Amino acid sequence: MKATKGEKVFYAVNYVVLGAIALTCLLPFIHIIALSMSERSAVDSGHVFFWPVGLQFTAYKVFFLTSPAFSAFKNSIFITIVGVALSMAGTVLAAYPLSRSYLIGRRKFVLAMVFTMLFSGGLIPTYLVVKNMSLIDSYWSLWLTGFISTYNMLLMKSYFENIPHEVEEAARIDGCSDVSLLIRIVLPLSLPMLATLALFYGINYWNAFMSVLMYINKSDMQNLTVVVQAMLQKNDILNSPSLVSEEQQMVATEMVKSVGVVVMVVPMLIVYPFLQRYFVKGVMLGSVKG
Repeated sequence: MKATKGEKVFYAVNYVVLGAIALTCLLPFIHIIALSMSERSAVDSGHVFFWPVGLQFTAYKVFFLTSPAFSAFKNSIFITIVGVALSMAGTVLAAYPLSRSYLIGRRKFVLAMVFTMLFSGGLIPTYLVVKNMSLIDSYWSLWLTGFISTYNMLLMKSYFENIPHEVEEAARIDGCSDVSLLIRIVLPLSLPMLATLALFYGINYWNAFMSVLMYINKSDMQNLTVVVQAMLQKNDILNSPSLVSEEQQMVATEMVKSVGVVVMVVPMLIVYPFLQRYFVKGVMLGSVKG
């Protein structure tokens, strides 16, 4: 069916508005990347906008020399991988039984979990629980406090409910138990939602900040987000004894701070394209049925 003139105008306005919103999100990050790769004179004079001036990578070298970025990067990867694995396992094991109509008390369990979305124990009680469990300076304090997102669990539950019952009945006729049905039938059919929730959890663990500040006191256990935040507050980055005078002259503090932002954001930007094809499909199908 051919679009009317009014529909064409509507679509054109939508594209312009959405394009403008996308640029407001993208251009600041492009500017940060340009700052991190430009020469100091161009940065100091304010001539760097969206393209590097005098391309160089000295600021990246200075960043890794003046901060525990390597160890923090490894810590972030470890926290994210283990956290995503635990959270996905917990989410699936909670959502699957709640998606089965024959579960006794299913509605009460769901209401109890939804209650936690509206009311939480609070910051101080949570900290006291973590402390009394001797989890301070342990990554388990991060994994257990962020173990299952109720919202993600409800999405997973809705997705499981949308899988045709005929598939389950056929599997049971072939002798599948509940565990075998989940592993061999349900999970392979739920890849879009699994990928979507893995991305949600991955971003949450990668960007963990307040929880790390509260529960992790050892500097060698802190993640990249906390290290970059601490670096952004410093004004004496270039006074590190590990730098030679030539390196100090070639970079400005603003350039090193820009590198920290780039290093923190880029890994998630690399992962996202691999999960994008599942992302929209997973969210849409998981939200069809409440």
